[in-house]
Amino acid sequence: MTMMMSLTKIAAVGLFIALSGTQAAAQDTPDDGPSLDAIVDAWLASPHASRSSEAFTHWHEEGEIPGTCAVCHSSTGAVDYLLGEMTQPGVIDHSVQTGTSVDCVVCHTSAASSLAIVPFPSGETVDTFEESAVCTVCHQGRTSTFDVKSAVAGLEDDVIAGDLSFINIHYAPSAATLMGTAVKGGYEYDGKVYKGQFTHVPDMNGCVDCHRPHSLEVQLDNCTACHQGVTSFTDIRTTTKDFDGDGDTTVGISVPINALHARLATAIQSYGMDIAGTPIVYNVGSYPYFFIDSNADGVASDDESIYPNRYQSWTPRLLKAAYNYQVVAKDTAIYTHNPHYALQLLYDSLESLSEQVEVDMTGLVRP
Repeated sequence: MTMMMSLTKIAAVGLFIALSGTQAAAQDTPDDGPSLDAIVDAWLASPHASRSSEAFTHWHEEGEIPGTCAVCHSSTGAVDYLLGEMTQPGVIDHSVQTGTSVDCVVCHTSAASSLAIVPFPSGETVDTFEESAVCTVCHQGRTSTFDVKSAVAGLEDDVIAGDLSFINIHYAPSAATLMGTAVKGGYEYDGKVYKGQFTHVPDMNGCVDCHRPHSLEVQLDNCTACHQGVTSFTDIRTTTKDFDGDGDTTVGISVPINALHARLATAIQSYGMDIAGTPIVYNVGSYPYFFIDSNADGVASDDESIYPNRYQSWTPRLLKAAYNYQVVAKDTAIYTHNPHYALQLLYDSLESLSEQVEVDMTGLVRP
């Protein structure tokens, strides 16, 4: 194992130097910064280098990754996308071979460093990410408000439509949630106003302003200069509004987000049982996430969390709420990236479901 890691590290260093060029390599390893050796160690310990993970092994039996997935699940696909016209967000028109991860070459090429405008699934483009632009290519989700609107167009809100299926925003859509209504990653209900880009203090608005670019870690001491006394990212809060109606505004903003998220899960289950007529249950780790709750116990057991048992009694109202539930679930740091956008999506989903099932909205405040 140690020898394999050493060989991987040697290959990574060689790849970085060969593909970045000596000038780029020098720029990325300043005299007062980490050494190239330390950079590679940090990258090797990150999810981007985890070649044995599902993100990079899912297609091993086929031997190639389809163009709909290759951009974010291989360095080859990412580079091809960055060098291309990027006409369809996150998609190239050809498959690529398996065997790579998100290697050094993805971020250390002229195409990545010159990337200024990034298209999103909603059709919107963003030009404010600067050196973090390459990060947003993959951390933007795969769907938007408009995918949900298109799927439910012309259908009655509370009538099961046999051709409806769950719409999944995909994983770690942090750029989409950060931009809020500017790119409409969540399902935005008609007649509502939504939060745009969530901005921090100057010099703390891009991905690499908070995340170390190679290890991807975020250091809490980056935050404590302003958020004094916090011991966890989840403790941070800057508003005194009581969004979840529990009377406690001293806890982190993650707490009301989690509370409304849990309340939405209950409302979705009530709607599935009482309106759609089929019990529904969620499993964050099993595709396609929503399943028939065969024994109606509210728990997604292993034998229920299988594709043949996927939930299929979708109405437009249920689909919209479930989509937003997944948006919040899949951005596990949405409390940092755009907490008010998260609370708006959750509140509006609860409000919609409350038109058909009992949902306690007492004390809830919409940002």
